[in-house]
Amino acid sequence: MTLEHKAFLYGGTEDFLSATVPYLESGLEREQAVIAVARAANLSALRDVLAPHGDAILYIDAAGFYEHPVRTLRDYQTLVRESAPRTIRALAEPVWDGWDERQTLEWIRYESLINVVFADSGASALCPYDTETLPPRILNEARRTHPVLHTAGRDAASEEYVDPVAFGSGCDRGMRSHRPAGADYLPIDDSDLHMLRAFVGERAGKHGLTGQQAQNLVTAANEVAANALQHGTPPVGLWIWQDGPDLVCEIGDNGFWRPGPDPLTGFIPPESALQRGFGLWTVRLLVDLMELQAGWDGTFVRLRVQCAAPDAGF
Repeated sequence: MTLEHKAFLYGGTEDFLSATVPYLESGLEREQAVIAVARAANLSALRDVLAPHGDAILYIDAAGFYEHPVRTLRDYQTLVRESAPRTIRALAEPVWDGWDERQTLEWIRYESLINVVFADSGASALCPYDTETLPPRILNEARRTHPVLHTAGRDAASEEYVDPVAFGSGCDRGMRSHRPAGADYLPIDDSDLHMLRAFVGERAGKHGLTGQQAQNLVTAANEVAANALQHGTPPVGLWIWQDGPDLVCEIGDNGFWRPGPDPLTGFIPPESALQRGFGLWTVRLLVDLMELQAGWDGTFVRLRVQCAAPDAGF
């Protein structure tokens, strides 16, 4: 069973309902597990029209569901697994406001990854994009991340669709920004990472991170450093600094990391802790954003966590 993944470009509430209502009702007729994830106004309109179906449809506010791309991917995976043997029919409206450029890029990548993660699930996903409020860039990316477009009441193959592997490579290219000269530095030359954990924890606290945020960053940095020591090329080092609202922790080594036979290693949810990429996937769950850059100058992993309070003289 293959995934059906469509972008629905709509304009206004009436246009939204004209496609989403029959789409969801068709899922009920086929005895699928039907889920509607949408922005508050659209969710309210759906509830009103589909009220006769009672609680047959699971309604989820997109604002609370689309908070972190990796966690959202995990939560959809949980819904698919828990609904088995029924397949999922999901109305999935992403949230595009409130993100900076780096976060926006990760959400765009997320839409592309859907095609791989759920490729054999038999699920159906209709992703609404509001042409009246969304910027042209987001609408253009919808055409590149969805194999099928639903417009004017009909489906058509997207001529601009890009394979997820090629799409992901484009996301990573040129994403890494300059590291400031004043960043705190710690050389890593010992498999005992106690000093690293203390170093990151102390600076996390001074930059205003909460207890759990700080612990997550320490755990993520420890995982990346252990991986660099095991698979990278010395010297290995860690830098930490504040970049606007973010605390940035970077671990780098002199090796040129390659993901092996699967270029999406670390992006796809692993089936077990023994599967390749489990560590990177876990790190992505722990921090707000993980960026990986590998080249002839070395491999660098950047961990970003938004600070709870502005930096105060550090």
